[in-house]
Amino acid sequence: MEENISVRKYVEVCSKEDGFLGSYFVAKVVGRVGKERLKVEYTTLVSEEDENKRLREVVPARDVRPCPPTIEVAEFHELQKVDAYDREGWWVGRVIGRVGGGDEKYCVHFDSTGDKLVYSGSMLRVHQEWEDGIWVPSREEVNLHGFA
Repeated sequence: MEENISVRKYVEVCSKEDGFLGSYFVAKVVGRVGKERLKVEYTTLVSEEDENKRLREVVPARDVRPCPPTIEVAEFHELQKVDAYDREGWWVGRVIGRVGGGDEKYCVHFDSTGDKLVYSGSMLRVHQEWEDGIWVPSREEVNLHGFA
């Protein structure tokens, strides 16, 4: 996590909960709790006690990263690593093929769950890694006999 992430900045928080491990959820930083933790308010998750209120929680700063920049692409290609927006968060997967005719729909495989799900291109983004304080598009080599 960047030291200079400030209050009121939008970030992504990595989930450590079972069933959500490795997914990222957009939140706004609403405060600091010491040097190692941040208080965040999620943009899409709601409180269990009051579903009219957004979920707020204190998270380790190491589980927070800035929101990645948008990389415009005309289409996604087979075996490309992507993030898919599903269940209110971003999940890392790999395009394994196109589906249907005119609409740009893609079948995405998720290593974390083994699921294969179909998404419109608007629900996908180019996967990027947060490395040494900068966003880098995934350069992961693909093993053509399976997933990398």
